[in-house]
Amino acid sequence: MSAAKQGDTVKVHYTGRLNDGSEFDSSLERQPLEFVIGQGQIIPGFEQAVVGMSQGDTKTIEIAPENAYGPRHDEAVQEIPKSALPESIQAELQTGMRLQANDPNGRPLMLTVTHVAEENITVDANHPLAGQALTFDLELVEIA
Repeated sequence: MSAAKQGDTVKVHYTGRLNDGSEFDSSLERQPLEFVIGQGQIIPGFEQAVVGMSQGDTKTIEIAPENAYGPRHDEAVQEIPKSALPESIQAELQTGMRLQANDPNGRPLMLTVTHVAEENITVDANHPLAGQALTFDLELVEIA
């Protein structure tokens, strides 16, 4: 049986958990995740773990933050005036809401609202899983 290698298109079922054991995502109730190994479509630690697996193989891996969503950056948390937002959004603002903005280079940037005050809101541009070690149960379903 062949092993997954760079350039292969693979389908993987996974369940992701945090250090406290809570599950943050799983593909078990939907289609397996499909990606091409080596194209950077997913976090590096996940991609590296699939290399060498054969169809039907399972394993559990832990991925350090630097091979997942990176470290948290305090400078990515900022306070902005509500008036900088469209009026239609101002009325709906709540903690946990996700907003999209553009970075200085014009690329889309996802922000999470972490605090709503009378005049300002606090937003966090860090990925919600940044700074966390992640554990994944993997099953290689198919190598194309």
